[in-house]
Amino acid sequence: MDLLVAEHVSKCYAGHRALDDVSLAIPRGSVYGLLGPNGAGKTTLIRIINRITAPDSGRVLFDGRPIAPEDIRRIGYLPEERGLYKKMKVGEQAVFFARLKGLSRRDAVRRLKEWFIRFGIEGWWDKKVEELSKGMAQKVQFIVTVLHEPELLIFDEPFSGFDPINANLLKEEILALRDKGATVIFSTHNMSSVEEICDHITLIDKSHDILSGRVDDIRRSHGSNVFELCYRGEDEALRQALGERCELFEAPNADEATAYRMLRLRVARDEEVRAVIAAANEAVELRSFREIIPSMNDIFIRAVRENAARAKS
Repeated sequence: MDLLVAEHVSKCYAGHRALDDVSLAIPRGSVYGLLGPNGAGKTTLIRIINRITAPDSGRVLFDGRPIAPEDIRRIGYLPEERGLYKKMKVGEQAVFFARLKGLSRRDAVRRLKEWFIRFGIEGWWDKKVEELSKGMAQKVQFIVTVLHEPELLIFDEPFSGFDPINANLLKEEILALRDKGATVIFSTHNMSSVEEICDHITLIDKSHDILSGRVDDIRRSHGSNVFELCYRGEDEALRQALGERCELFEAPNADEATAYRMLRLRVARDEEVRAVIAAANEAVELRSFREIIPSMNDIFIRAVRENAARAKS
């Protein structure tokens, strides 16, 4: 069952249409990527889900019914624009936010201490927030967001400003939260992060949802039957064997250490792939044959450009 569903959601601000008939369904226990260029409408949708603002039309369902004020405690939200009270001590402020989420002081301190140790910031409990680096402050805000163990977590650009080591730490924690049963909405421009942690995505562009589905399915559906062949042998023999079965591209540089060569080719129809492999294997020493699947970054750029072209036509 889907934990959260948006049905035909639209929203306008002073004549600007921020969302136009956007629908999506977020499966329970998944990491769902919400993608799109700046100004596409992602943040507006997140604000509607959090009941910070209301849609002009359409509705949001949470756990099978219209989302209600009491559901907000079941949601953890880390916005892109973040802020902590600079003059407060780190631990004091973290406990304050945890109490707002319904935790007792005792439970809040216990859980916070565990998370501070896990994130390597236990020595900063009694320091003022203004002494924290940007990365440390973001760790505190992440901890406060997940501390009350909400069913739905919403992260808006959570890796912004993090070095690779701490970004990887956050990725591992997000996946661990999913594995424990949390559902995660993950808004980002970082396409490599999408491929690493997202199960499903929706791409919003110019207020419309233009692409949705499982990440693996989307990548494969946007493939163009291009394959990379690694071999050792005579180039001409391989080209003659393949003949008109496929379109050959220029080979990349050969690996001088192993004498293997690489060749990319496009097969017109799926049913011809096995015949191409068999012909290549007869002509040369075939080491590998793999499909080249486009990256989410390539798909993102292509989908946005195609949507812009449609809008102009």
